[in-house]
Parts: sequence; C-alpha cells; structure tokens
Amino acid sequence: MANPNQDARSGHGQYIRTPETAQRDAQAAELRAQGWTLQAIAEHLGFHDRSGARLAIRRALTDIVKGPAEKLLAIHMERLETLYEAAMEVMEADHVVVSHGQIVKGEDGQPLKDSGPKLAAIREARSTLDAFWNLAGMKKPAKVEHSGGVKYEIVGVNPEDVA
Repeated sequence: MANPNQDARSGHGQYIRTPETAQRDAQAAELRAQGWTLQAIAEHLGFHDRSGARLAIRRALTDIVKGPAEKLLAIHMERLETLYEAAMEVMEADHVVVSHGQIVKGEDGQPLKDSGPKLAAIREARSTLDAFWNLAGMKKPAKVEHSGGVKYEIVGVNPEDVA
C-alpha cells in the first residue's frame, strides 16, 4: 500500500501533518497496543519501513499527552493572570499607616500613606510575570561572559622548584 499522504508536503518539501496522517498515526499506536510488530504496522499502513511506524506511534502518543497538557497550561496561565490583576489592584489602591488599630496621622492631620503594600504588590506582580514567562517559555537563558584569564598560584611552593 502506497503512502496516501505522499502529496501532503509544505513548500519546503517537508511532510505536513493532516487529519489523515494524524488518524494513521493513531491507527499505528492502536495496532502496536494490540501487539503488532513495527514491521507489520509499516506494511499494513503503508509506511516506508518500521522506523516510519515507530515515528507515527511517537507522534500519536505526543498528541495524546499534548491535549491535556495544553489545557493544564491554559489553566495555569489564567491563574497567573488573576494573581497579576490582584497584585495590580493592591498597587493602585491608596494605603494608610495603621498602628494599634488606629490610623496614624501626620502633623497636618492627614493620614500617613503606607507604601509597604504597594512595594509588596510590585514584587508579587514581578514574580507573577516571571512565572508567566517561564511557563510560556519566553524567558531567555542568562548569558554569562567573562574576559581575561585565570592565574593559579600554589602557596608554599617556590615556582623555580617546579620548573
């Protein structure tokens, strides 16, 4: 049996995933679960060889995990957005200094402003954004550069004795 998706290629000549290829991958995984050999699967479904059947099974297994994983990712993203919004609400609100249950007032009789909650909200917002970037894979790894050399010195040994 020839590959029914032989013409499913991108402009660069690479195979593209179609509903038909996804269904064939799922069939390969189902046959493997029934105990079929990779060679038998390849022959039955028209893969070039057993490695094509193996790759199809891997794609099918990835698809099985990907759906629930994407849902979980969306849930966590939504939770982070909610936390960020709550932190922003705290940051935008006015806060006053309270001591022993009483509002502390300045010499002018006005309540003293408390910047502590705003600073804490800024830290939480920044932490939430950091978690969002990590979860979304948007955070770039830190680059460390150095210049110059390293000098090793052995204490207690005369360098002339070593040479």
